[in-house]
Amino acid sequence: MAKLIRFHETGGPEVLRFESAEVGPPGVGEVRIRQQAIGLNYIDTYHRCGLYPVPLPSGIGLEGAGTVEAVGEAVDSLAIGDRVAYAGGPIGAYADVRNFPADRLLRLPDSIPFETAAAMMLQGLTAQYLLRRTYRVEAGDPILIHAAAGGVGLIVCQWAKALGATVIGTVGSPQKAELARAHGCDHAIDYTRENFADRVREITGGDGVPVVYDSIGKDTFMGSLSCLRPFGTMVLFGAASGPVPPFDLGLLAKMGSLFVTRPTLFTYTAARSDLSAMGEELFAVVGDGRVRIEVNQRYPLAEAAQAHRDLEGRRTTGSTILLP
Repeated sequence: MAKLIRFHETGGPEVLRFESAEVGPPGVGEVRIRQQAIGLNYIDTYHRCGLYPVPLPSGIGLEGAGTVEAVGEAVDSLAIGDRVAYAGGPIGAYADVRNFPADRLLRLPDSIPFETAAAMMLQGLTAQYLLRRTYRVEAGDPILIHAAAGGVGLIVCQWAKALGATVIGTVGSPQKAELARAHGCDHAIDYTRENFADRVREITGGDGVPVVYDSIGKDTFMGSLSCLRPFGTMVLFGAASGPVPPFDLGLLAKMGSLFVTRPTLFTYTAARSDLSAMGEELFAVVGDGRVRIEVNQRYPLAEAAQAHRDLEGRRTTGSTILLP
C-alpha cells in the first residue's frame, strides 16, 4: 500500500488527508517510482484551495525524485534502478510510490542528491524559462524579482547574477534580505519598509528595468508595471497575494508600450525536446555550482498540512521538501 496525501474538498490546509491506496503495475508508457523526496510549491496551494480546479478527490503535488522500481510496456528510455526526477503533471507527487509517464521524467545525474532534485525541479525549470526564454537576460541587464528569498527567487538571483545581470529583489524582512544578498541579489528591498517601485527607479537612475518577474500578483502588479522602462516586459508567473484584477490595457501604452505575459512551466515543457534541453541546462548550473539549491525546510509527508500553513504564512525561505 502506498502512503499519500489527498483532498476530497477544497479549502485550507486542513482538507489534506494522509491516506493509503493500492498502486498497481505501471501502464503502457509508465514507470513506477519509489520516491525519496517531494517538492512543495505554491501551485500546490492553488490546487488545494480551488483557485486552479482539479477533479475531486485528488492527489496533490507536481514535483519529486526517486528510483524506478518497475517499468511498463513500451518504455525503452528507462530501466529499473534509474534515478529520476520530474516537475509537472499528472498531479499526485505527495506519495511514497507512484506511477508516472516515462516521457515526462528526466534521468538525474549521480552528482545531484534526491533531496536537491526534489527541491529544484519545478522552481529551477521555472527559473530557466524566465531567464532564458520569456525574457532572455543578458549581461548588464538590471532585473527585478519579487520574493527574492523564496525558492524560485533564490535560484533566479544566483542564475541571473551568473549571467552578469544586476539583480534587484523584494523581500519581507531583514533576515530575508540578508539571505537574498547571500545568493546574488545586489539590491534587496524590504517592501515592509520601503516603496519598492520608488527604490527601483532610484537604483536604476530613473530608467527602470527591462523585466519584472512577479509571482505575488494582486499586491504588486501595478507597482511592478511602474518599475519598467519603455518596451519592458512584465512577467506574471504566480499569484501568492491573489489574482490580478482586470485593468485597462491602455495603461500599457501610457506607461511605455509595455508587454505583459502570464507564462506557465507546463507550456514551456510541453515538448519533450524542450523539457530535456531545459533540464540539461538546469543540471549544468547546479552541477558546477553557479546555482546552489537551499533546502531550508523538511517535513514528513504526513505533515503536509503544516508545510502548507508555513508556506502560505510566508514562514519559509528557499525550498521546502516532504519526506516519505
